[in-house]
Amino acid sequence: MAMGCAGAKRIVLLGPPGAGKGTQAERLARHLDLPLIVTGDLLRAAVREGTPLGRQAKAYMDRGELVPHELVVALIREALQKIEVEGGKGFLLDGFPRNLAQAQALEGITSIDVALLIDVPREEVVRRLSARRVCERCGRVYNLLTQPPQRDEICDACGEKLTQRSDDTPEVVAKRFDVQYNQEAQPLIESYRQKGLLLSIDGVGSVEEVFGRIVRALEGRCAGAGGSP
Repeated sequence: MAMGCAGAKRIVLLGPPGAGKGTQAERLARHLDLPLIVTGDLLRAAVREGTPLGRQAKAYMDRGELVPHELVVALIREALQKIEVEGGKGFLLDGFPRNLAQAQALEGITSIDVALLIDVPREEVVRRLSARRVCERCGRVYNLLTQPPQRDEICDACGEKLTQRSDDTPEVVAKRFDVQYNQEAQPLIESYRQKGLLLSIDGVGSVEEVFGRIVRALEGRCAGAGGSP
């Protein structure tokens, strides 16, 4: 483990869509040797395995409805209990909480040490997500800025012309940022800030640059808390 700080083992990852949370979460989990809990993955695994919670979730998903908050909380409780049973001393949680109600539910399950915010401005989120393209034939996803195809807007795998999803247009992305992220996440971020748990990272730059900032910030927090970086 690259960082031996006992004060930063239970981490929640926050940030707007397009901030690169998934990529950074995987790298950070490996770096800190912590189990990574991704709420979307939990849901898909539970449905695939046919667990009691998975069967309940599938019923909602089959109707095209959102999985209720209570079911998501129950899945996370199961995952955290499994980590505790296996002797784990921490976790990295990506995709939860998204709002104050979910944060309060998480507090009823466990405490956290750090709320790590990958902060990306609205204009950059719009730029990144509106550059996303998808192949309708094989489902492969590209980004014209960060992961472009070899030929202009043509799928590398099957040669189909790439398309932009209707929810990836600049107008829709901007609205999603304003309505979903600002209204739900900003009160959550402010709550963690007031509790002294928030660690904000500039999310603009390459994957390596942002990851370096995350590691240095966590090490600085550990040093300030008396931990050993």
